[in-house]
Amino acid sequence: MKPGKIRALALGIFRKDDQILVFEAHDPIKNKAFYRPLGGTIEFGEYGHQALAREMREELDVEVTNVHYFGLCENIFTYAGAMGHEIVLLYEASITDKSVYEQEQLVGHELDGSPIHVVWKSLEFFRRGSAPLYPDGLMSLLDHAGEGKQESCSVEKEG
Repeated sequence: MKPGKIRALALGIFRKDDQILVFEAHDPIKNKAFYRPLGGTIEFGEYGHQALAREMREELDVEVTNVHYFGLCENIFTYAGAMGHEIVLLYEASITDKSVYEQEQLVGHELDGSPIHVVWKSLEFFRRGSAPLYPDGLMSLLDHAGEGKQESCSVEKEG
């Protein structure tokens, strides 16, 4: 992440019953695990839904279908001691390879070849506060889906 730059992301919400597909990461400074839906940076000239499809091919070698806009989150955070700022387009979608829904965990890969640990986690896991789900406010957006009340999640945190 470039300091002082806002990054545009496209992330996918893939559901299996009361679970969503997320990757597990670790902040080395905070020594804390966290989770985030899969996806990544929107490249110049690319629509968000196209970025999601590309990222899923790159990270898990899967295709997506039934992609539709879910919401927007603005996320200002600190990771590994550096401040970040993201505008996140969220899309609900399905993975065409149904075997992904039968696996509890998968190994994906970043472009540099480094592995990412991908798991199905219940929404209750995040509601209990067992680990954070990012971007901030996503859990509230998921809880209110279908109510027509909320389609964005920007959370201002003090200090």
